[in-house]
Amino acid sequence: MVTVLGADACPGGWLTVELRDGRFAGARAVTTLRSLLPVAASGGVAVVAVDMPLGLLETGWRRADTEAAALLGPRRGSVFRVPPRAVWLEATYEDAQRRCRELTGAGLSRQSWGLASKLREANACLTEPGGDRLFEVHPELSFRALAEGTALLARKKSWAGQMTRRSLLAAAGIVLPDDLGAAGRTPPDDVLDAAAAAWTAHRIAHGHAHSLPGPPEHDADGRPVAIWY
Repeated sequence: MVTVLGADACPGGWLTVELRDGRFAGARAVTTLRSLLPVAASGGVAVVAVDMPLGLLETGWRRADTEAAALLGPRRGSVFRVPPRAVWLEATYEDAQRRCRELTGAGLSRQSWGLASKLREANACLTEPGGDRLFEVHPELSFRALAEGTALLARKKSWAGQMTRRSLLAAAGIVLPDDLGAAGRTPPDDVLDAAAAAWTAHRIAHGHAHSLPGPPEHDADGRPVAIWY
């Protein structure tokens, strides 16, 4: 049996969806991503797919984000360009904005800076036991793959968008129950994103996933920098 997790940042922490042999096996909210590492390190979970940038470059923009935006077309606005590592070490948005301009010649949006806390948390996990089982995903790329290469036009917070995404997951064998217990208090788009991440985690575990770029870039420590789908 192959067990994988998909994790999406949500209010108060992370929402996770577990798949066993590609089928839904549970959903739960956790306060830290680090809490998932022990089971990953022990081999209890083959892959943890995380909807958060993993792997930062020293200079320039990541090819992963540029290629993901190009592939998504009308949904390209869901992709944030991730600036170099030094930008995320700054304490304030103003300082990060200044450093970003120094290193890339372009500014940093406040929306991107809003990821800072979760991005730092996720990247800190990469150096811990079990961190090698973490892979970066982008749910809209996963849904595009589920839709056989067609980017979804309906936004994920809309009724049409959520029903379309839930149907695509169900067609792939991931049937999300109406009652998720405590996890059901999480916003529905976070549940759907975590499930899509888990679908990609299953593909990664079986060697069927693709990466942007392919092959991946690498950070200063030799870790791959790519978005998987």
